[in-house]
Amino acid sequence: MAAMQYSVTAIVVSYNRAQLLGECLDGILGQTRRPDRIIIVDNASTDGARQVARDFADHSPIRTEVVALPRNVGGAGGFCAGIAVAAGKGRHDYRPTPGVVEYLWLMDDDTVPTPNALAALLDASDLCIETNGCMPTVLGSKAVWVDGREHRMNRPRPRAALAKGARRMRGGAFQVRSLSFVSCLINVGAVRGLHRLPISAFFLWNDDFEYTSALLRNGVGYYVPTSEVVHKTKKFGSSDADPGARFYNEVRNKIWMFRFCGGDFTPAGRLTLLLKTARRWAFTWLRAGDRAQITQCLRDGWRDGWATRPESNLAIFADAYPPIATYIGWIED
Repeated sequence: MAAMQYSVTAIVVSYNRAQLLGECLDGILGQTRRPDRIIIVDNASTDGARQVARDFADHSPIRTEVVALPRNVGGAGGFCAGIAVAAGKGRHDYRPTPGVVEYLWLMDDDTVPTPNALAALLDASDLCIETNGCMPTVLGSKAVWVDGREHRMNRPRPRAALAKGARRMRGGAFQVRSLSFVSCLINVGAVRGLHRLPISAFFLWNDDFEYTSALLRNGVGYYVPTSEVVHKTKKFGSSDADPGARFYNEVRNKIWMFRFCGGDFTPAGRLTLLLKTARRWAFTWLRAGDRAQITQCLRDGWRDGWATRPESNLAIFADAYPPIATYIGWIED
């Protein structure tokens, strides 16, 4: 079977990590199979990261667009904006190229892809078609820390109940139920078909888990260990390792998920999520250096999770960046 033709838009969300952003963009430029387009979403950086993005766009051999947001809408809002621009811009006069499949390649600015990262994801897409007779909805890379150890916070668990397709493929790829946005390849057709974008109101934490869970409710997604990126977080460890004040977002956003995103999961999946969440929160408290802070975040997140509801993407960007609100409206209509 002949390999598919792909058009790939890389989406990088940046906030106040100028040096790391430069490393991330250099990594994208150094791919053996370069993306066809790059969108850099800057979350109102104040450390020079926005200028790094603009300088790169001015000299890049790849068509690059910088989306300069006037205020920080978090990682969740940044990815919402980037996907909206990539998948929604020009939607009304969009004419797909026959035989070409569109993908979005998502990553944070602290993600540095190794040279074969994108090529390996696209090879896995070809293998999925060969193995399962269908296009993958989402594919994710293996993330390692700066010392080469696999990053626990980005490694997904194998999918328990398959919707369809093979559990494993050649090269060690296995089916998953969700993936992080640390080098995540998403099918544009699936985005348009879902009529949804990441929930910007999450700001940070669980936006990638919720969104990929929605895409993979009935879709096929694989973790692809032959595609490798370096995730340059400050510390090594899973996301429940002493998160500090960010734990508030974990609690509030999980409750929002239970209340408003029930369609992402089967009844059994919701029960599993409930049990894993309780376990995660318990381990977070036990490992915390400041248990009083974690306890306060739990109280505040619990209160706000039940007392409030997430503001819509349309409302957030109508205030923050009206042009993106238009693209959001086209996708989520």
